[in-house]
Amino acid sequence: MFAYDGVVPKACRVAFTDGAGVTHSVAVVASSLYEAAALALAEFKRCGFAMAMAGPATRLTVTVEVPCTSHELSVAKLQAWLDASSKTPREAAAKVTLRQLLAR
Repeated sequence: MFAYDGVVPKACRVAFTDGAGVTHSVAVVASSLYEAAALALAEFKRCGFAMAMAGPATRLTVTVEVPCTSHELSVAKLQAWLDASSKTPREAAAKVTLRQLLAR
Protein backbone atom coordinates (compact mmCIF):
# COMPACT_ATOMS: atom_id res chain seq x y z
CA MET A 1 0.00 0.00 0.00
CA PHE A 2 1.42 3.37 -1.04
CA ALA A 3 0.30 6.95 -0.47
CA TYR A 4 0.74 8.93 -3.68
CA ASP A 5 1.32 12.63 -3.07
CA GLY A 6 -0.90 12.69 0.02
CA VAL A 7 -3.64 10.43 -1.38
CA VAL A 8 -5.12 8.37 1.44
CA PRO A 9 -5.37 4.62 0.70
CA LYS A 10 -8.95 3.41 0.31
CA ALA A 11 -10.68 0.05 0.66
CA CYS A 12 -11.58 -1.29 -2.79
CA ARG A 13 -13.12 -4.35 -4.37
CA VAL A 14 -11.60 -5.49 -7.67
CA ALA A 15 -13.49 -7.94 -9.88
CA PHE A 16 -13.44 -9.56 -13.30
CA THR A 17 -15.66 -12.05 -15.09
CA ASP A 18 -13.95 -15.04 -16.66
CA GLY A 19 -14.79 -16.73 -19.97
CA ALA A 20 -17.23 -19.08 -18.22
CA GLY A 21 -19.20 -16.13 -16.87
CA VAL A 22 -17.95 -16.54 -13.29
CA THR A 23 -17.14 -13.28 -11.50
CA HIS A 24 -14.06 -13.26 -9.27
CA SER A 25 -13.46 -10.45 -6.76
CA VAL A 26 -11.01 -9.52 -4.02
CA ALA A 27 -10.78 -6.75 -1.42
CA VAL A 28 -7.63 -4.59 -1.39
CA VAL A 29 -6.50 -1.29 0.13
CA ALA A 30 -4.85 1.01 -2.41
CA SER A 31 -4.00 4.63 -3.17
CA SER A 32 -4.60 4.49 -6.93
CA LEU A 33 -6.59 2.68 -9.56
CA TYR A 34 -3.46 1.00 -10.92
CA GLU A 35 -2.23 -0.04 -7.49
CA ALA A 36 -5.63 -1.61 -6.73
CA ALA A 37 -5.54 -3.51 -10.05
CA ALA A 38 -1.98 -4.78 -9.49
CA LEU A 39 -2.66 -5.83 -5.90
CA ALA A 40 -5.80 -7.67 -7.01
CA LEU A 41 -4.02 -9.52 -9.82
CA ALA A 42 -1.31 -10.55 -7.35
CA GLU A 43 -3.96 -11.83 -4.94
CA PHE A 44 -5.79 -13.73 -7.69
CA LYS A 45 -2.45 -15.30 -8.64
CA ARG A 46 -1.63 -16.10 -5.01
CA CYS A 47 -4.96 -17.91 -4.68
CA GLY A 48 -3.92 -19.98 -7.68
CA PHE A 49 -7.21 -20.20 -9.56
CA ALA A 50 -7.82 -16.98 -11.45
CA MET A 51 -4.52 -15.70 -12.90
CA ALA A 52 -4.66 -18.06 -15.88
CA MET A 53 -8.04 -16.58 -16.76
CA ALA A 54 -6.98 -12.91 -16.45
CA GLY A 55 -5.23 -12.02 -19.71
CA PRO A 56 -4.31 -8.65 -21.25
CA ALA A 57 -7.84 -8.04 -22.56
CA THR A 58 -9.47 -8.88 -19.21
CA ARG A 59 -11.50 -5.95 -17.88
CA LEU A 60 -10.98 -5.27 -14.17
CA THR A 61 -13.68 -3.36 -12.29
CA VAL A 62 -12.35 -1.42 -9.30
CA THR A 63 -14.98 -0.22 -6.83
CA VAL A 64 -13.95 2.16 -4.06
CA GLU A 65 -16.06 1.44 -1.02
CA VAL A 66 -16.28 4.96 0.52
CA PRO A 67 -17.21 7.11 -1.25
CA CYS A 68 -18.67 4.46 -3.52
CA THR A 69 -17.18 4.84 -7.02
CA SER A 70 -16.33 2.32 -9.73
CA HIS A 71 -13.63 2.29 -12.43
CA GLU A 72 -12.74 -0.18 -15.18
CA LEU A 73 -9.42 -0.89 -16.92
CA SER A 74 -7.87 -3.72 -18.87
CA VAL A 75 -4.92 -5.77 -17.69
CA ALA A 76 -3.08 -4.47 -20.78
CA LYS A 77 -3.63 -0.86 -19.63
CA LEU A 78 -2.27 -1.74 -16.18
CA GLN A 79 0.81 -3.29 -17.80
CA ALA A 80 1.30 -0.20 -19.99
CA TRP A 81 1.18 2.03 -16.88
CA LEU A 82 3.71 -0.18 -15.10
CA ASP A 83 6.01 -0.01 -18.15
CA ALA A 84 5.65 3.78 -18.66
CA SER A 85 7.96 6.44 -17.23
CA SER A 86 7.07 7.62 -13.75
CA LYS A 87 6.12 11.20 -12.93
CA THR A 88 7.61 11.21 -9.43
CA PRO A 89 10.23 9.19 -7.51
CA ARG A 90 7.45 7.91 -5.25
CA GLU A 91 5.49 6.61 -8.26
CA ALA A 92 8.67 4.99 -9.64
CA ALA A 93 9.24 3.17 -6.34
CA ALA A 94 5.60 2.05 -6.24
CA LYS A 95 5.84 0.67 -9.79
CA VAL A 96 8.97 -1.33 -8.91
CA THR A 97 7.19 -2.87 -5.93
CA LEU A 98 4.03 -3.64 -7.91
CA ARG A 99 6.06 -5.22 -10.76
CA GLN A 100 7.83 -7.42 -8.22
CA LEU A 101 4.51 -8.38 -6.66
CA LEU A 102 3.09 -9.42 -10.04
CA ALA A 103 6.25 -11.38 -10.91
CA ARG A 104 5.80 -13.73 -7.94
